[in-house]
Amino acid sequence: MLRAGHEHHHHHGHDHHHHDHAHHAHDHSHDDHHHDHNHDHDHDHGGRIISVEQAVLAENDRLAQRNRGWFEGRGVLALNLVSSPGAGKTTLLEKTIEALSPSVELTVIEGDQMTTNDADRIRAAGANALQINTGAGCHLEADMIAAATQKLNPAPGSIVMIENVGNLVCPAMFDLGERMKIAIVSTTEGDDKPLKYPYMFRASEVVIVNKIDLAPYVDFDPDRMTTNILKVNPHARIFMLSARSGEGMAEWLDYLATLKRELAAA
Repeated sequence: MLRAGHEHHHHHGHDHHHHDHAHHAHDHSHDDHHHDHNHDHDHDHGGRIISVEQAVLAENDRLAQRNRGWFEGRGVLALNLVSSPGAGKTTLLEKTIEALSPSVELTVIEGDQMTTNDADRIRAAGANALQINTGAGCHLEADMIAAATQKLNPAPGSIVMIENVGNLVCPAMFDLGERMKIAIVSTTEGDDKPLKYPYMFRASEVVIVNKIDLAPYVDFDPDRMTTNILKVNPHARIFMLSARSGEGMAEWLDYLATLKRELAAA
């Protein structure tokens, strides 16, 4: 298990510390902070905070590009799964692992603020997994993925699934070196989710609507959901499925096979 906030060394060849999330200019429920200064003159910190934010993102993007080159050089399909807590990411991963095993090797990098529960579930399903606990952090970052990848050493031609921290805001900003972001929402969250969190849905090439078997019981309209997704991202590929019942899973698995073929042919 990796813990964010400590210094670690990995195959990119440098040491670094995770940055302090309190410097982020974007809003989080956990970072409403105030600065107390022991001097009398006034000055504006806005410019400095923005420059720190830009520097953090630029460094993350640089490391993400290295990750992307590492994945592509080995023919590894890396996918970044993002969702709110409770959307069913881990269940979807379990069912995907069970369906693909043993013909396709699948490795999972699990991101959570605390516990190793999800990584334990993934290992029980038959895949190699590594847990990253971010503490107060609300997303994974490229250096964390680099360190996890070094430890896991996924096989050439395999699939790496990155289960990001449950959050539909912060992960939209951070490239991890993945082939694409895949947003997962559930019918129990309502069909207006894309309108509430447009940045994440614009950043995701694929949207999976999970728990479709519950739609009749939670006043969920699949057509309205599709309209709202396409309103935010006209190019999104949409899958409606139930990881638990198996409905729609065949189309998702076929899509993964297509992505693997495209990567192998590139």
